[in-house]
Amino acid sequence: MSDGDRIVIVGAGVAGLRAAERLRELGFDGEVMIVGDEARRPYHRPMVSKQLVYGAARASDVTLKSHGELDVRWRLGTRATRLDTHERVVHLPGGESLWYDGLIVATGVVPRHLPGSPRHDPRVRVMRTVDDAIAVRRALAASAKPVVVIGSGLIGCEFAASMRHLGRDVTLVGHAAAPLNRFGERISGAVTKLHHEHRAKLAMNTKVRHWISTKETFGLHLTNNQLLVASCVLLSIGSVPAVDWMRGSGLDLEDGVLCEANLFATGADDVVVAGDMARWPNLRFDEVPRRVEHWMNAVESARHAAESLLAGRGQAQPFTPLPRAWSSLYDVRLQMIGLPSLGDDTVQLADGVTGFVQAGRLVGACGWDRPQAMLHWMAELDRRLPAPVPAPVTEPVAVSTVEEPDWASAMTDPVWARQAAEKATL
Repeated sequence: MSDGDRIVIVGAGVAGLRAAERLRELGFDGEVMIVGDEARRPYHRPMVSKQLVYGAARASDVTLKSHGELDVRWRLGTRATRLDTHERVVHLPGGESLWYDGLIVATGVVPRHLPGSPRHDPRVRVMRTVDDAIAVRRALAASAKPVVVIGSGLIGCEFAASMRHLGRDVTLVGHAAAPLNRFGERISGAVTKLHHEHRAKLAMNTKVRHWISTKETFGLHLTNNQLLVASCVLLSIGSVPAVDWMRGSGLDLEDGVLCEANLFATGADDVVVAGDMARWPNLRFDEVPRRVEHWMNAVESARHAAESLLAGRGQAQPFTPLPRAWSSLYDVRLQMIGLPSLGDDTVQLADGVTGFVQAGRLVGACGWDRPQAMLHWMAELDRRLPAPVPAPVTEPVAVSTVEEPDWASAMTDPVWARQAAEKATL
């Protein structure tokens, strides 16, 4: 890329914003355009299912701040409709098209739909955007009757905790044996106990068989023959990459966008991918391309994608992070490092810390309110899974002065939740 070139970023979330910042940090002086389907500027998405839902924050409070002057053109409320990688054009509604010299794809993921659910009813919601949170609050205000959450992953558990924070009766429905079951028996058992202590009801090993809609409530007939009554239902059954607009582009779109280790889209010299939709081989672990859906990965991959685009495909370095994330359930901190999903067995590393082992090799860890122990195991995992030594480059790369989120400090500070939220404006 050189002065006078245009870089288009499709996706106006945290990944799109941080990619634009990195381009400017590295001295790119051409045109940068950010296209986003929401009418809002980038915002702190993890706060949507927590602070925004239970009223601790307003919509204006979750907007992300940018570091320095971005000097970008914003095209918000505009959904990309098609990508032509041969002509290097992004098509927009109404026949408009944007040419590019370089493209950063960061459209993220969208909530998965539950077949048979009455999605047309305003009382049945997903939790992804600020508008979703506002709609949920509106549905909650319309009735004091119980709430049902379908899906027992992180978002579902966080939302259930938010409902108990509000004093609302809530039932968590999941097809797995326990909430957060993929993190092993110790963690899922602790989550189950925590929900029970806060009087959140659980309906595990079951699914919705029938929906019964009335003027006041929903009746949910489960496969275990239980009948739940709810005034509001949240669907939280996972997500799928937002790749429909790239169909026919020639890119490999099976489970996200297939990328090389340096985040260049496979088969494209001028397209890089960032955030939840990038499926790339993290060479710390192996050569299998995978997606990672975490806030920190969105930030770090966005910055690396910008670096790769400016360096060019031939000199771009592999993206080899040690994934890490955290969440809060009630007053407990849940921390994750590495890739626990790769584990074929678990081991107790310390009290409250579960290790995930693949063929005898530690590949991840999950901590239950054990910040000091997790600091130790983060350093240990970093040592055991060293990043490949990057190939030398012939041109110097600018050093960022932007303060990135301090994962370790956020975990050990007594007021970590508040500071984590503040630092997440990154």
